[in-house]
Parts: sequence; C-alpha cells; structure tokens
Amino acid sequence: GSHDSFSYWVDEKSPVGPDQATAIKRLARISLVRKIMKKWSVTQNLTFKEQLEGGIRYFDLRVSSKPGEIGQEIYFIHGLFGIKVWDGLKEMNRFLEQHPKEVIFLDFNHFYAMDDSHHHFLINRIHSAFESKLCCVECVEYVTLLYMWEKKHQVLIFYHHPLYQAYPFLWPGNKIPAPWANTTNVHKLLQFLETTLGERSRYGTFHVSQAILTPRVKTIARHLIRGLKNTLVHRNLPMILNWVKAQRPGVMGVNIITSDFVELVDFAATVIALNDLLLEEDESAT
Repeated sequence: GSHDSFSYWVDEKSPVGPDQATAIKRLARISLVRKIMKKWSVTQNLTFKEQLEGGIRYFDLRVSSKPGEIGQEIYFIHGLFGIKVWDGLKEMNRFLEQHPKEVIFLDFNHFYAMDDSHHHFLINRIHSAFESKLCCVECVEYVTLLYMWEKKHQVLIFYHHPLYQAYPFLWPGNKIPAPWANTTNVHKLLQFLETTLGERSRYGTFHVSQAILTPRVKTIARHLIRGLKNTLVHRNLPMILNWVKAQRPGVMGVNIITSDFVELVDFAATVIALNDLLLEEDESAT
C-alpha cells in the first residue's frame, strides 16, 4: 500500500485545502509558503498507474470539495488540492481492464468540506468508474482471490462515513483499521507497529500497518526547505524495510503495509515476497 497515494501531484497555485488550520490558510496567501507546503504535502512520486505497475494494491485516499467552486466536483487533498477523484478512478480502471485478475483496495478515510450531496456525487462517480468490478460487503474471510475471480470483482471500496450503509458496495471503515503512530522517531514507530499487530482482530477485518513517520510542526520549522523526503523518509526507510522483511503474513501477522515514496527502496517487492512464507506453510502442511 501507499500512504496519501494521490499526493504525487498537488496544485501549489490553488487555495490551501479545508484540511488545514486557519493560520496556515492565511500564511499560504504567500506563494513561497505554498511552495514549502508542497515539499511536505507530497508523499509519493509515482502516479496511480506507475504505483499499480510497481505492485501497489492498497490506496490511502483523502478527498474534498473546493469551497466556493460551482458544482460538486471532488478532489484529492493533502494540504493542497490534487487531481480530480474522477480522473484518478478512470486511470485505475484502465489498469484493471488490462489486468482482469488484479484486485485493488481504495480506502476513502478523510472527507473535507463535503455534505451529503457531495458524498452521493462521489459515490456515484465510484460506481460509474468500476460498475460490476465492485465487490459488495461480505464476510472478510470469504474474500479470497478465487472468490474475486469467480465473481469478476476487482475493487473493494472502504468508505469512512455513515452513508456507506446506503450502498452495498461500500465497506465500512471499521473493516480496515489503520492505527497511526504519529511519531518522527523510527524506534517508536517500529514498537507501535509491533504492539498494534499484537492487538489486531483475529477475524473479521483487514488490517493496515502504517510504516510511516509523521513530521511535527517543529520538524517542518527546522527543515523548511528540505521537505519530508529528505528530512524523514530517506534516512529511516532502510530500518523500516528491515522490519518489513522480518514479518510474517496471515492471521495475527501483517496484512497490508503502507509507506511513503514507495519506489525509493524495494518496498513493494519486499512486501509481496512475504506471501512466499504462506506458500511454504501450505507445502509443509500437505
């Protein structure tokens, strides 16, 4: 999985998003401030298509309307506005059309400046993009690749808003917990990942391990120009990757792991390779 999967492009010319504090919005009237914000808002370099081609199958999505804009268009957002959600969904669907056995998870977990009409607009967009590829809510343990292939489903949508109840193809957010360490310290992060894996539900949910470090205000203030990648990510990714290599998948093990800048190390290949351990278990059992 990728963290803030859509943030490979943000519009530094657009107004600051409604996910930011009023003080930041005032400051961001200065174009230099928006340039600095971009350095801290971007957590991926690869487009959706490039991420899919690189093995990413879980996408972490935050969305917003543009206050003051006529209509109900919805955009990706992380401090600054990204592309239209509709454009991102179409890009993903093109990949799925070409790869009918691939399955993706889209986790819509933050919504800003959206009333019910915006939600209905977005949900209709999701349905228009994927149609019969959408997998309706089911007991998690039933949703194997074989199940998806037989039904020709390719997309699971998680929607962290009460309106999920009105649509059978929207999975509730509590089916995919993604505990967040909220730390700049890599040792605290790894300890948190271990603890939350130990506490994860044995049955009935997917589980996301967010292998990401989060800058604090003072981190940004000290390293304004360097940005997220040069301040936190480059330095700590090797240690995070070593933790990933030591994991086991399956019940009470890792399920989905997300990272920033997924192409900087062999992140996707390393996570995918963990599945070989499940095959080894099957062989030894037989």
